[in-house]
Amino acid sequence: MTASLPKHDVFQAIADPTRRQLLELLSDQEMPVTVISGHFPMSRTAVSKHLRILADAGLVKDRKVGRETRYRLDPEPLLELKRWLAYYERYWENKLSVLKHLVESDEPNSAAPFPPLTVIERKTTE
Repeated sequence: MTASLPKHDVFQAIADPTRRQLLELLSDQEMPVTVISGHFPMSRTAVSKHLRILADAGLVKDRKVGRETRYRLDPEPLLELKRWLAYYERYWENKLSVLKHLVESDEPNSAAPFPPLTVIERKTTE
């Protein structure tokens, strides 16, 4: 029997800023929804819906403790996001290297994207 695919993927789950805040909040400790909802200006039901999306993506695990459901971060699915971003990091690194070279260069570069700035003093009339 194969495991069913998650209803939401990691990219969908972290697309919402509230869910990113939830992940940050749960990164250090396990919390019940009553405590979690106190950190947000929305109803407990709305927080529960966000937690459900995170759980569907595998980013949050829950467990019952008495009558309470406690939630905690499961960072494992974030590796998919990290791998995806790592591919594009080479483009950022290349652009940063070029910028660093341009900034640190003592010689004017004719291939620079912008001409050097000249300061023009304005004469004031009295």
